[in-house]
Amino acid sequence: MYEVEVKVPADLEVVRDRLVALGATSRGAVVQVDTYYDAPHRSFPDTDEALRIREEAPTDGSDEAKLTYKGPLVDDESKTRTEIETAVLDGGKLDAILTNLEFEPAATVRKERDRFEYEGYTITLDAVDGVGEYVEVETEIERETELASARDGAYDVLERLGLDPDEQERTSYLELLLES
Repeated sequence: MYEVEVKVPADLEVVRDRLVALGATSRGAVVQVDTYYDAPHRSFPDTDEALRIREEAPTDGSDEAKLTYKGPLVDDESKTRTEIETAVLDGGKLDAILTNLEFEPAATVRKERDRFEYEGYTITLDAVDGVGEYVEVETEIERETELASARDGAYDVLERLGLDPDEQERTSYLELLLES
């Protein structure tokens, strides 16, 4: 599975108004806290990979945690990469397992996300602590041969929102936080 993602800086209130005008479907707001890990056997920044535990608190009061592996970027025009994700029952216990295996927490990224669906794409309005405000347009594909079409569709959605795909930020929130 590949995640095709395009992210640009934006004024979230303006984009939210445009999403409503376009008839996008709201999927609710969440707070996500992502803890990223360094591996004892290789450097994820050097290999352009990531391993994280995401703890998510939707506004409905439920909590969930997921373990996610993200592979290296597969193209030069978007943030497309292999993504493998699974739910976990207890993020704290998973952290203890990883720590005992000598994986070390590298950094934590906290963001408030407002999610929408529009024409087969997920649009998230992200307010990221210490980083800023961004809009992500993403979808999942099964085969790399679908990449160009999915990416072009994401660009089209950005343009409908009044955003410029050429302002794309391919750096992850983690990297942006570490650079700040």
